[in-house]
Amino acid sequence: MPLNNQQQGYSSVEYPYSNAAYSNSQWLEKEQSRNRRSKWIAQTALKVIGSLVAVLGLIAIGVGVGVTLAKNHKSSSSKSSGSSSNAVEQTDPNDPSTFKLDARLKKSFYGIAYTPEGSQYPACGNSLDQVITDIQLLSQLTDQIRLYGADCNQTALVLEAIKQTKVNMTVWLGNYPIPTDPAPYERQRDAIIDALKTYGTDHVAGITVGNEYMLNYLNANGATDPNSAIGNQGAQLLIANITDTRNAVQALNLPKTLPIGTADAGSFFNTEVLQAVDFGMSNIHAWFANVSIAQAAGWVNEFFQETNVQVAQTLPNQPRFFIAETGWPTASKDAGNESNGPSIASEPNLQANKNGTGYFFFEYFDETWKDEQFGGVEGHWGLFYSNRTLKDITIPEC
Repeated sequence: MPLNNQQQGYSSVEYPYSNAAYSNSQWLEKEQSRNRRSKWIAQTALKVIGSLVAVLGLIAIGVGVGVTLAKNHKSSSSKSSGSSSNAVEQTDPNDPSTFKLDARLKKSFYGIAYTPEGSQYPACGNSLDQVITDIQLLSQLTDQIRLYGADCNQTALVLEAIKQTKVNMTVWLGNYPIPTDPAPYERQRDAIIDALKTYGTDHVAGITVGNEYMLNYLNANGATDPNSAIGNQGAQLLIANITDTRNAVQALNLPKTLPIGTADAGSFFNTEVLQAVDFGMSNIHAWFANVSIAQAAGWVNEFFQETNVQVAQTLPNQPRFFIAETGWPTASKDAGNESNGPSIASEPNLQANKNGTGYFFFEYFDETWKDEQFGGVEGHWGLFYSNRTLKDITIPEC
């Protein structure tokens, strides 16, 4: 893919799933749609350590946050742009650690998926000021975030923002390689290594190499089975990047060992890749499996356990498995995509399900470029509008 088409920090959320309510024809239709989108995707990106804890939690604060249907979409659009400079107040304007807490925000999320605004390569329009604002807000919701890639200096910006705000935040760093060009991987690897040299590992939990790499490789080569001959070919390319990252990190002689893993769509993990990593991160979205909001959390848990956790436990290295991404859209750019069949994209549906699952919620804020480029629900998965205004939700304490 040409470098000028790379969209660092973007993970299309239209994933293929298999369950009783999701027929092969639906799967193929959505997979073909995703394949058309994937040619534009080059680079981007819930954590469960061990197994899921089935107590009251929130996949559904984790499951939607936005305007109710298209009739409310107009009012949300007015909040989707503009400056974030007033999103957080500081008692000392020169000290980011003096930010005032927002009573509406509570640390109810296990983790949140995050990409700094303007981290799409090669445009690279991000800034430390904006990342500081994001960390000030995110730190009131969770103690850990995951990044998708490392382009546009985002690794260093996030770690510097954590340093200046003095918050308790751990980051899962990311490298978003593509099969057709080694340059993006190498560029991001070097950025991650430089950031680790500067900031150390105090706020780093691990490094993810690849986000839906296998899914995109299979799409590009007309295959669907991650463990087929074609899948194993793609796996060797990804494993080379994983091994290279591990060697580069080990050469730093850091005070702690950082786990190296990969992220992919839930049913697209290759066994050889899993045997080469310390952890896997699974992207699972009930919305695109046409599951109702009432069943979403339970479905995600069941899919994750059966498709990922149980498989990992049969491997010699038994990699930890995490849910890297799950959520619910809150609006749609067009009426045709505002429903997945049984449920709608809306803010109330964010609050509807309380089956507890450890996860990285997808995602922190709406990203307007996704709305402009892809339409549908793609730009409306955030807890916040793109201007860092909290959507019409109530975050419970739990």
